[in-house]
Amino acid sequence: MMYANSRQIRSAQTAPHEQLTALVLRHRDHPFRKPVSPWNQAAFDEAMLAWGGQAPLILDAGCGVGWSSLQLARLYPDHFVLGVDQSEDRLARGKPGSEDWPANLHFVRADLVDFWRLLAARQIRLARHYILYPNPWPKIGHLARRWHGHAVFPTVLALGGVLESRSNWRLYLEEMAIALNILSGRDARIVGIDAAMPLTLFERKYRDSGQPLYQLLFNEAGQ
Repeated sequence: MMYANSRQIRSAQTAPHEQLTALVLRHRDHPFRKPVSPWNQAAFDEAMLAWGGQAPLILDAGCGVGWSSLQLARLYPDHFVLGVDQSEDRLARGKPGSEDWPANLHFVRADLVDFWRLLAARQIRLARHYILYPNPWPKIGHLARRWHGHAVFPTVLALGGVLESRSNWRLYLEEMAIALNILSGRDARIVGIDAAMPLTLFERKYRDSGQPLYQLLFNEAGQ
């Protein structure tokens, strides 16, 4: 099997979804009330104990195998990085054993929907927030499955800090920028990147497959 053979995203959708604004406003006006699962609460409590609350907090949301989390912990040694993913299998693959992890890094198996809400409930503010190469759900009917179309997205914004997302489907980031503007009144910046030093294995594969890559940056403080 060839390595650099990642296919381009294909979708019948060629512009931001016509229902995006209405969906984001509905989620803004009707907070998500689903009960938190006990196992997610336990994972969150463990993560908070590991962090300790002393260093600025970075969240690598949906970290997969955790390659990005390792790089972020080394890039920001004065911060504490939480890499969160719901897959125990992914968290166990693709990186050195725990004896080689930086001291400012902790991996958590948890559902992000619950984890984000638990952070918000504790009024924890993030220094930096990464959503790197999420599933774009490119079918037109899948808008509500994209993070910016999910009921939890207002909570994601409420966590503050610098939000960075990356994708090989620019439309995904354009929609996220629209959702951020609706909720905050502030604009996000979207730029093309060459990924000379990719943060994720997906990014490396997309780059090596010759696909264009994009980065969204949003600073809740407007700086």
